Amino acid sequence: MTTTRPEAGLPHLAALLRHFADLRDGTHGEGGDTVSRQGKERHFEHAVELLHPYAVQVLQEFDTALLLGTGEVAASGTRRTQDRGLGASWTLSWPEQRESQVAPITLLAYYGGSFHHPHLRGATVHDWPLNVFTPEQAAAEVPTLRAIATGDLHNLVFQRDYRIVPALTRGAR
Repeated sequence: MTTTRPEAGLPHLAALLRHFADLRDGTHGEGGDTVSRQGKERHFEHAVELLHPYAVQVLQEFDTALLLGTGEVAASGTRRTQDRGLGASWTLSWPEQRESQVAPITLLAYYGGSFHHPHLRGATVHDWPLNVFTPEQAAAEVPTLRAIATGDLHNLVFQRDYRIVPALTRGAR
């Protein structure tokens, strides 16, 4: 008899469990095989390479649909940060944004100098718009709801530790 894991088919939950298992085990990498900072940085650099086409795709979608093709996508590549960590960013800037002197749309991968493992974030992301008026519009919010719940649980673990997630303390991971 094959047992299906609860997160099977839900990649956002599988990624979150990998993230928490890193905290529990003090490792990072596929199969939790890396303990050294140097090895974890290699994983980060590879992750940035893997994310690059998708980050550019998302920003180009915004440029095409909302900025009418007036935007510029830029990628920093992996760089050393002031705290001796690593970071990589993808930005979308456009004339009106630059004239208003606000930050561009930013996707940021960062591995802080004192962090156990890397994270993703935006320049300003805290709130999402909610304009739902039909069942179809509500269903279309599922990826957003997943992103919010994933971020929220991540932050709750950050406030305490991975032990608040029963799948990591009661389940075999």
